[in-house]
Amino acid sequence: MTITRRIHNFAAGPAVLPVQVLEEIQRDLVSLPGVGMSILEVSHRSAAFEKVLAEAEQSIRTLADVPSNYKVLFLQGGASLQFSMVPMNLLTPGATADYIDAGSWGEKAVKEAKKIGNVNVAASTKSENYARIPKQSELKLTPGAAYVHMTSNNTIEGTEYTDLPSIAAGVPLVSDTSSDMFSKPIDVRRHGLIYAGAQKNMGPAGVTVVIVRDDLVARSADRKSTLPAMLSYEVHAENTSLYNTPPAFAVYTLGLVMKWLIAQGGLGAIAKVNERKAAKLYAEIDRSGFYRGTAQKESRSLMNVTFRLATEELENAFIKQSTAAGLDGLKGHRSVGGMRASIYNAFPEDGVDALVSFMKEFERARG
Repeated sequence: MTITRRIHNFAAGPAVLPVQVLEEIQRDLVSLPGVGMSILEVSHRSAAFEKVLAEAEQSIRTLADVPSNYKVLFLQGGASLQFSMVPMNLLTPGATADYIDAGSWGEKAVKEAKKIGNVNVAASTKSENYARIPKQSELKLTPGAAYVHMTSNNTIEGTEYTDLPSIAAGVPLVSDTSSDMFSKPIDVRRHGLIYAGAQKNMGPAGVTVVIVRDDLVARSADRKSTLPAMLSYEVHAENTSLYNTPPAFAVYTLGLVMKWLIAQGGLGAIAKVNERKAAKLYAEIDRSGFYRGTAQKESRSLMNVTFRLATEELENAFIKQSTAAGLDGLKGHRSVGGMRASIYNAFPEDGVDALVSFMKEFERARG
């Protein structure tokens, strides 16, 4: 099969995958080399799949320099299930968890955690429509908190942390990195637990990566008798992500994407590409005032670029015409409106150039 044309996919997730990875999947889908059957058919208890799983984990460890005292788990349920699993495993009775509310997904994480135990919202920018990341000086942290939870990139509002918040020594930092995981270097050692739904920057929908420090796995083990097995980090760690049938195809594809990232030069190299792509787009947004960025400049995301036009009529025309021009998925999240261009690792730079050209012509015709 020959790929004749691919439109530019700006969707926030499931999102664009590297063409090289898609072609490799296409080539080997019927029969994995040396296996004789499809990855869709391979038993998760087989040596063939254990190799796929081990290689995916090792690639993650290589990319992020994951220390040996951290487990890498491949789970299901997306980041949304982690909103519950994190407090169920880590929020011990009588303790308080601190949450930094910097966007819609952080707000949902707070809502779920409150069902489990005591939660302190350490800071929130909701009153400002989540247009920025809270400042360090605004954080009201609980001494001896069970953990501090943050969302590193806010997909809906288009904001992103440029540096991690400073928290007390001994308090684990838990981060939802679903939208910007592996888009730039990440200091795993400053975290107790990192989780990310793969479908934005790491692979297809269906697999969630959790990187968790051993002492927090032990905290999970203390609650094992009261937790459903499928919701226990300790159970999944003990069974090397094979307690139940994992999302085999999603893990396989994620592994290929990780190898692709390594071949690009790793996280430092891909960060430079992402910075360049975003800079082009933000420069066009800021050029004349016809477009208006919704995130404050110091909090702008490199992954999800959000902007508005003067009227909803103009925005609707922009969406309709850009879609017809092969620029798909630019409509903003239903809760905020406007436009959103998601330009993840695999999104090609010529797609950004095409959007910038379209924006210039749209302004010329409508401005």
